[in-house]
Amino acid sequence: ALKAGHLKVLWVTPMRALAQDTCQTLTSSAATLVPSWRVEMRTGDSSASIKARQQKHLPEVLITTPESLSLLLASAQAEQRLQSVQVVIVDEWHELLASKRGVQVQLALARLARWQPHLIGWAMSATLGNLQEACQTFAWAREQPARLITDEKSKSIEVQIVLPKKAERYSWAGQLGLSLLGEVVTRIEDARSTLVFVNTRAQAERWYQALLAQQASLAGQIALHHGSLDPAVRQWVERALKEGQLRAVVCTSSLDLGVDFSPVQQVIQIGSAKGVARLMQRAGRSGHAPGEVSRVVLVPTSQLEILEAIAARQALQTGKIESRHSPNEPIDVLVQHLVTVGLGGGFEPQSFYHEVRQAYAYRALDETTWQWALDFVSGGGNALSAYPDYRRVHPDEQGVWRVTDRTLARRHRMSIGTIVSDAMVQVRYWRKGSGGARLGQVQESFLARLNKGDCFYFAGRLLQLVRIHDMTAYVQRAKSQRAAIPRFGGGHMPLSTELADAMLAQLDHPWAQSEAPQLAIEPLLDAQRTQSALPSAHHLLIEQWQSRQGSHLFLYPFAGRSVHTGLAHLLAWRLARLSPRTFTMAVNDYGLELLCAQRLNAAELLAIDPFETERLEDDILASLNAGELAQRRFREIARISGLVFQGYPGAKKTARQVQASSGLFFEVFRQYDPDNALLAQARNEVLTLELDAPRLRDTMEHLNALPAVVKVIDRPTPFAFALVVQRWRERLSSEQLQERVQRLVQELEKAIES
Repeated sequence: ALKAGHLKVLWVTPMRALAQDTCQTLTSSAATLVPSWRVEMRTGDSSASIKARQQKHLPEVLITTPESLSLLLASAQAEQRLQSVQVVIVDEWHELLASKRGVQVQLALARLARWQPHLIGWAMSATLGNLQEACQTFAWAREQPARLITDEKSKSIEVQIVLPKKAERYSWAGQLGLSLLGEVVTRIEDARSTLVFVNTRAQAERWYQALLAQQASLAGQIALHHGSLDPAVRQWVERALKEGQLRAVVCTSSLDLGVDFSPVQQVIQIGSAKGVARLMQRAGRSGHAPGEVSRVVLVPTSQLEILEAIAARQALQTGKIESRHSPNEPIDVLVQHLVTVGLGGGFEPQSFYHEVRQAYAYRALDETTWQWALDFVSGGGNALSAYPDYRRVHPDEQGVWRVTDRTLARRHRMSIGTIVSDAMVQVRYWRKGSGGARLGQVQESFLARLNKGDCFYFAGRLLQLVRIHDMTAYVQRAKSQRAAIPRFGGGHMPLSTELADAMLAQLDHPWAQSEAPQLAIEPLLDAQRTQSALPSAHHLLIEQWQSRQGSHLFLYPFAGRSVHTGLAHLLAWRLARLSPRTFTMAVNDYGLELLCAQRLNAAELLAIDPFETERLEDDILASLNAGELAQRRFREIARISGLVFQGYPGAKKTARQVQASSGLFFEVFRQYDPDNALLAQARNEVLTLELDAPRLRDTMEHLNALPAVVKVIDRPTPFAFALVVQRWRERLSSEQLQERVQRLVQELEKAIES
């Protein structure tokens, strides 16, 4: 047996809420199985006193996150403290697998395996389509062959769909949403405990307020949970939910990973989950016990999302789950890891090169790229060699590369992490002389638009801004009912390939109109058939419409918002090369619209071989403002690789300062170091992350093989209508948009009736 204080089991989880839940569960089990063991947690929520105690004596079991694990590796005593680890368990592997955080985990496993050759590793996941690849990614280059253990009995999931009282012929984003609020309240009141999932934090704030306004008796029985709330608030909600004290919690993905809330009887999903795996994961928060049925209620926010809900239910029944793949050689994460290990005892380049290649993401890393990374951390590369701040790692007299500058070491430890976003500002109640209770944090870009006295909803409260000082927004309770809601990312998750295929399968196979969801969508499909044709997996539907605004082409590839964005720009650019033209574009998950001021028809589009892929990547970058997109991606890369330091506590740089710094580096590299690997990574990330180029290529090859069905229409069809409204949405305020949409719907309904 190892001495007390030696770490034996390392449990890595992607989320703080899951870490908290896991810590409580393992503590209970350890009290019976191994009473002498300590079980502790180390995440961004852990207090300074706990971290200080762990710095002296690690527990036998430690639950942590990828970022906190990297901080442990950056300790000068890293090998001494971590070489005793015998088992590493990575929970919710699917959530980490396809991200840079997953690459962090791969590199950490390679480091731990160097110190403990017989290290045992477990990766756990309930929602992955490519299990063999996921297993190989986790266990790459290990001496012992990996074993895949699966449960032969699949989880039973019961799916219900909430429907509007009236079946409509036309659909647009946000059409239903809060109009179904009464039904949502009824479902909450009929269940013991409910999780209400939304896709963004702004939606969470909005729905929480709407539920309270609809049913005042829910006050004190419902709560709000998302990643921007203060840790103490989140932990209170999690504890109250576990103990059965809450009727409902409105939440984002902050609660959809593996957390065991046994009192939860049902899950309500507001809007589309956009993926089968994500929906399965959220549904599994209810009935979270062996043999129990998980119950999920789908609340569509538009008429077309009813079709999406029907397809999602079918995909769940047939087990069509999305695959996830590891990023390939992200240089920014490699650079960060080099400095981390330089702090954590140092490295000898040749042996460390072989160690890094034990991580699946770097299995094909060549020596040229490796040498570039070494040169970059030791001297800043060609463009930054004159600046001492970028000479971070150097060989000592024994040839071991280390970080010796204390200032650079401190900066790196404060910057470790690959989850980067808009700069965040703390929100606290105003108390004269000192800050009051903390509520959480919101984007600096949101608060920059507010003036003193303006109101906004946050943490389920109506707040008034008092002042902003030292990256903290001081607020007080407000009485005004006019308020803004912070906008958070997540609102443009693209439709997954599996869910899109399931939707097309529904359109291709006529159904018996016996079930309520099918009856609710049939008027829309019938209008689409009458005016044009249904989109299909067996042909590409192109609609052509001439209006006072110009020539409209509508295409329906069903490939998701990201792919349609790239495809729309690409097609417009290829058409514009024939003759000068001006295009306006709109996209959603189902299709795209090209609006041209000049005369244009589908025959001209098809004549240019629009879906050929021979020069696809070059054409994509030429068709977009690729420089601006690459510069935006470079901001994240610069922060991860340590080029940009965000400042010390109490003196954080603003988002504008960080943006300016990363933009300066981008321009310097572009002009004086064009072969910089970080620039190449920014370009690649534009293609893979912004535009989903691999899926775009697959889509175009598929479309190239399909016959085109061209329909000339005299008014927008139901599928085209959603794209027309999407284009208006970007130009009009919500009041103007609603009025114009209703007027057009009335005109189209009259045309159909006549």
